[in-house]
Amino acid sequence: MELKQILSSSVLARLTLSQRVAVLTGAGVSAESGVATFRDPNGLWSRFRPEELASMDGFLSNPERVWQWYQHRRHVLDHVEPNPAHRALAQLEALVPEFTLITQNVDRLHQRAGSRNVLELHGNLEENHCSRCGAPYEDEINDDQPPRCPACGGLIRPSVVWFGELLPADVLLHAERVARCAEVFLVVGTSAEVYPAAALPRIAWESGATLIEVNPSPTPLSEIAHATIREKAGIALPALVQLIAQLRTTDGME
Repeated sequence: MELKQILSSSVLARLTLSQRVAVLTGAGVSAESGVATFRDPNGLWSRFRPEELASMDGFLSNPERVWQWYQHRRHVLDHVEPNPAHRALAQLEALVPEFTLITQNVDRLHQRAGSRNVLELHGNLEENHCSRCGAPYEDEINDDQPPRCPACGGLIRPSVVWFGELLPADVLLHAERVARCAEVFLVVGTSAEVYPAAALPRIAWESGATLIEVNPSPTPLSEIAHATIREKAGIALPALVQLIAQLRTTDGME
């Protein structure tokens, strides 16, 4: 992939000189590691509606079923690895003075690849908390049924954002501040249709950032992006990060 032929001179200049870079990632990045976007359409769980497996009402009506679904997802993650896109973003963090990775994914593959400054908009599958009092739960868990909170007796749930729930306010506010300050904003592997996450690239664009989209298919952001790379993240990001490293070395920034 010859990115210098795809990217304009102004975009290349921004990639060379920018001090503040932010990235928003979506399910397309994890899909390249073999992580389904929500569930295997041909599997055991395909007969359930998403709201039955990812909402408080669904959880309260059948806690065991929802808990077992999330335990299944956790076991799937035990058998997948970060892909070249995850690793490239971890390398990019080392090249930029101020780098923030904002993700809609809950699998923590970014952290496993080495990314450190990560904002999780939708929570993560590793942690759990009480559905009643909100206290974190760190005791041993099993696959069969959700444990009870030692403080209040409430059911323990995964620390992910479900349908009908707000994103964590502190994380969202932090992400919005990052978007406003970014000089370059990459959007990778997301449909850009799920709000409020989808608003972040537009906030960055309205604030003067150079917006770069990495996605095999067009999205609502394509018409405003300063550059679009029509390729899978696992191919595009290693090439892009290699180019950024070369540009910054040539410019004497490393």
